[in-house]
Amino acid sequence: MTPVDIEKENKELARQYKELLRISYRTLSDDDKKLIREAFDVAVDAHKDQRRKSGEAYIFHPLAVARIVASEIGMDATSIAAALLHDVVEDTIYTLEDLEERFGPTVARIVDGLTKISNLKKHRDVSLQAENFRKMLLTINDDVRVIIIKIADRLHNMQTMDSMRPDKQIKIASETLYIYAPLAHRIGLYNIKTELEDLGLKYTEPEIFKDISRKMKETKEQQDQYIEEFTRAVQQSLDKEILDYEIKGRPKSIYSIRRKMLKQNIPFDEVYDKFAIRIIYKATPESEKFLAWKIYSIVTDHFRPNPTRLRDWISSPKSTGYEALHITVMGLKGRWVEVQIRSERMNEIAEKGYAAHYKYKQGASNENEEDQTLDEWLNRLQDALENNETNAVDFVEQFKLNLYNKEIFVFTPQGDLKSLPKAATPLDFAFSIHTEIGMHTRGARVNGKLVPLSHELKSGDQVEIITSEHAKPNNNWLDYATTARARSKIKSSLKDEKKTIAEDGKVILTRKLRSQKISLDQNIINEMVIYFKLKTSLDLFYRVGIGTIDNKMIKEYAASRSSAIVSFFKNKIRKTPVAENVDKDEITDKFDLLVFGKDEQKLDYTLAPCCNPIPGDKVFGFTTVSDGIKVHKQNCPNAIQLQSNYAYRIIPAKWIDSSAQEFRADLELTGIDTLGLVNHVTREISEHMHVNMRGLNFTTNDGVFKGNITVIVQNKKHLHRLIENLKKINGIDKVIRL
Repeated sequence: MTPVDIEKENKELARQYKELLRISYRTLSDDDKKLIREAFDVAVDAHKDQRRKSGEAYIFHPLAVARIVASEIGMDATSIAAALLHDVVEDTIYTLEDLEERFGPTVARIVDGLTKISNLKKHRDVSLQAENFRKMLLTINDDVRVIIIKIADRLHNMQTMDSMRPDKQIKIASETLYIYAPLAHRIGLYNIKTELEDLGLKYTEPEIFKDISRKMKETKEQQDQYIEEFTRAVQQSLDKEILDYEIKGRPKSIYSIRRKMLKQNIPFDEVYDKFAIRIIYKATPESEKFLAWKIYSIVTDHFRPNPTRLRDWISSPKSTGYEALHITVMGLKGRWVEVQIRSERMNEIAEKGYAAHYKYKQGASNENEEDQTLDEWLNRLQDALENNETNAVDFVEQFKLNLYNKEIFVFTPQGDLKSLPKAATPLDFAFSIHTEIGMHTRGARVNGKLVPLSHELKSGDQVEIITSEHAKPNNNWLDYATTARARSKIKSSLKDEKKTIAEDGKVILTRKLRSQKISLDQNIINEMVIYFKLKTSLDLFYRVGIGTIDNKMIKEYAASRSSAIVSFFKNKIRKTPVAENVDKDEITDKFDLLVFGKDEQKLDYTLAPCCNPIPGDKVFGFTTVSDGIKVHKQNCPNAIQLQSNYAYRIIPAKWIDSSAQEFRADLELTGIDTLGLVNHVTREISEHMHVNMRGLNFTTNDGVFKGNITVIVQNKKHLHRLIENLKKINGIDKVIRL
């Protein structure tokens, strides 16, 4: 670099440092500024010879992370200092002891937690990856700021990923969607969660991201005009009440629009709630609830509300601390529009997460009281982390499910309010009260009536659990429980019972094998596990213990073992080279369809049933453990999980020729029932398009029909042409591919 470039870089660094102090959400004391300055100086010195892949000086990365921590998340000076130093121990000559000596134990502890997360190996085995995720969450027990700074670190990495290789981009973006966006959601960092999701989509499905972005820009002018008209309609009434407020629009995130399009099988134009209207008002703590309902009353005087879409998060805040009043009203031009009513305090909590609680907490004049707020938040996560026996992969899935679940509020028999995820059952409620109550649940009453344990609870239900000393968990309970806490406790109990039975089973098996003149050792156990098609020795002993592997089966195993050597030689003689039995013409036809990797290799594959790709779809190959390569669509529901957890098994794939084979596609037709409609549809498919049908099912209900057709097509273009022709038939409203 030239001296001019270095001078320019130093000026930019000084500017960004000043900006960091200026944009801090909290008021910084002189001691705070001194701490941040010292951390900045150490970080500049530590990273002075390092550069990022983009060519930029490395110090700009920790500085950007500190800016996110200070401004967007609203953390304290200790967190800002730790963010500036978060890569120092991992990448430079500075040690943890150096940091502790200069900055004290708190900063050192946070940096240590961040270094541990960075040093977690990227295992190829998904169970070890999941275990790493659990370890990462356990750092919350040391200091929640570790996770928060890690989320800020991931956000900046996502914002600056353009210079990376495409495969790296997909891996990091998938991991972000799979783990970090849900975590940000759980902490209440909704703005960051939204940005992480949008950036994740940008790299996992770039063309779709660009397409929706373009369409959002095109419709922005209409949205701004709509918000202006809405404001004019209610402004006079709001001003009459002498309210201090502002009305603004909030566009729906690109990721959530994409999710809605997939979930409801609709195009972009049919997503009507692409934005929400937000009314933010100033209020004292005593008046903010009253004013929220006053604004609600004014808005609903002008626009008819949808009674099923009222969400009162003020009376019962979400477990993340989120508070607001959400209403959906029939707005101008006959369109449903969501209106969010929040005080300034509520708005800051929604944007900054739990950090904003500090600012507004009554009498939070010292750090101990702030820590109490932290403790309340930590206790909610502790249940998900405390059971180390839970399978790590199940843990990640359950943790994610519980993060994204909407909440319901139910009452105990004493009238206390409990928050549970939507679709929770009496079993979930029982385990949320106490583990012992959950373990001995015999039945439940909801609103005074006996209900099954699988009964889905609704907000406002009063739940009473009936217990018995003799009741204990069984396998069916796993079908009824939905929360991570309940499922982990049930699994742990079942596992303990299984171990006890397995211990008895091992003794029984030893005795029965001895009568066959076979002594039980590790080799015999391994042989038997394979012979009975089981996974572990525990499964083997358990099945012997409960009698599903009986005397007869053990004798058959002993007999098969004695003739194993003879069978081995027979198989050797019968075996012929695979190549001689292969129909080469048949293989060539199949291999012409898909090629894999940079070298466009021709490999054997099967099409994944979860997304049923056809030629022309954007696809990737996934190497399974036992079924070879499976081909998935890029927007397959399982794609994000596979790309995040098993990136090393992903093989790029593309179609190069589809003339040799035909593929199945399932279509759903809806519309107005007319005489002869089915005849028109089948004639269009069979006679005009010359497409074979494998299945046909039409139902009609009060003049509206729904049809499901399975067709055999050559490729995506062929299918698209068929769909377009079917849409032209009189009476058909929609044709979608399932």
